[in-house]
Amino acid sequence: MNVLLWGVLPYVTVAVLIGGLVWRYRYDQFGWTTRSTQLYESRLLRIASPLFHYALFGVLAGHLMGLFIPKAWTDYVVSQDAYHTVALYIGGLAGIATLVGIGMLIYRRRTTGPVFMATTANDKVMYVVLVAVIALGLWATITGDHTATGEHHNYRETVSIWFRSLLIFQPDVDAMAASTIQFKIHILIAFVLFMMLPFTRLVHAFTVPLHYLFRPYVVYRSRDVRPMTHTTGTRRAGWDPIGTPDRQRGRK
Repeated sequence: MNVLLWGVLPYVTVAVLIGGLVWRYRYDQFGWTTRSTQLYESRLLRIASPLFHYALFGVLAGHLMGLFIPKAWTDYVVSQDAYHTVALYIGGLAGIATLVGIGMLIYRRRTTGPVFMATTANDKVMYVVLVAVIALGLWATITGDHTATGEHHNYRETVSIWFRSLLIFQPDVDAMAASTIQFKIHILIAFVLFMMLPFTRLVHAFTVPLHYLFRPYVVYRSRDVRPMTHTTGTRRAGWDPIGTPDRQRGRK
């Protein structure tokens, strides 16, 4: 079972994720969107959306630092106790903010009639899985430093080693098997979320609008309410107000 969960399932997840993104891009480019509902309600969205996204960036940064940077490297900079304290408080704060943000977004979607009407069954399942991943990650951050037998557990000596071993296609199944139940459940639900990503509104996370950095300026000109004239003083027909006496006389 450990080989299946920690040696095979990660690669299946990546295959579904990449294959789903390719399929979605080829056959549903117009659906590659968040299906924004800002038009229906913007007051609560103006608070909830930035809170969720910025907090999520903090959570992702903590994950990348903890998974990619070996413990031996950080030991040269800070002690294990200091690292654990920072990860616990900063990571816990980011996790709570993310959970509050997604909670506000769900509340808005449930209590705003037009927004709720635009919510599909796909969206509802996605929200359930997303909230589960965030909540379980917060649970693992707060309580995952001890095993079921009460022994101290450092995820950078189990989960991180297993994660980096996946990158070189030599999965260290035993390292992940030695982790706590909190991290195991969190990772398994995260696999489900990653496999769902290409088929939900979360696919917009893979869209980086780099073209905005290079596109030319868009020039906006307001149309004068007064009819435009040539230098000779004659009226330009294309700018004549429709239905005016001048226009009507011209038709005669």
